[in-house]
Amino acid sequence: DRTKLIDTLSADTGPVFLTYRDDAAVSALVNTKTREKPLHDFTAPDGIRHTVWRIAGGAEWVQAFDAVPVTYIADGHHRAASAARVARMRRERNPQHTGNENYNWFLCVLFPASELKILPYNRIVVDLNGLSAVDFLAKVKALFGAQENAAPSPTAVGQVSMYLDGKWYGLQMPAEPNADPVSRLDVSVLQDRLLAPVLGIADVRTSKRIDFVGGIRGPGELVKRVDAEGGVAFSMFPVTLSQLMDIADAGQIMPPKSTWFEPKLRSGLVIHTF
Repeated sequence: DRTKLIDTLSADTGPVFLTYRDDAAVSALVNTKTREKPLHDFTAPDGIRHTVWRIAGGAEWVQAFDAVPVTYIADGHHRAASAARVARMRRERNPQHTGNENYNWFLCVLFPASELKILPYNRIVVDLNGLSAVDFLAKVKALFGAQENAAPSPTAVGQVSMYLDGKWYGLQMPAEPNADPVSRLDVSVLQDRLLAPVLGIADVRTSKRIDFVGGIRGPGELVKRVDAEGGVAFSMFPVTLSQLMDIADAGQIMPPKSTWFEPKLRSGLVIHTF
């Protein structure tokens, strides 16, 4: 559907969200530009402020970014893949293709790693896979320990806060020392050692028994949902940018629903047409 939309409109209406390791030359250009009067400066209905500067020419920006070895897709993988498909389709339909057409490019926004914050993507499982709360808690304690009255939000990698039967528990979920970058993620440890073997969630992509709650909504949303609907919730420590980049550098793929980015840039604010 995204491919059809881009091809029908001949436009990218939402940017792909890229990040990169900080570069001093790029940061210096940004600091100089943002001291100028912006082209647009407004606060959207959701309370997020957007400030836009126009760069005329931009040769020095291209030169500075040439020194950045790699950028990473933080959010917008489907938009990037769809833009690539549309470019391939347009090339096949255009016998005069040169490589300079606008369909060879897509809209993106770049954030330096130091200015980017990843929020957690929390999990709710709607039932306990036939176990009583007492029996399920006993299994969790045997695997990870379970400190009662824990904070609703974990404070470090390897920690998960679990909400069950009206109470928060702190779980310790360290990864294996020799684990690969994906297997070291807290969401992977939770999936491999608890969700699959104990709760029977074999595939989070297809299971109807698990739901995902973006970290922007906070642990209070987990409490409200579990108190009203039952089951168990897991409040995650956010994936770090270093972890995200390590996974990309290793040629691996992030697990589904493992990162949440806020604020979201508004679609349609800047449009790339071709």
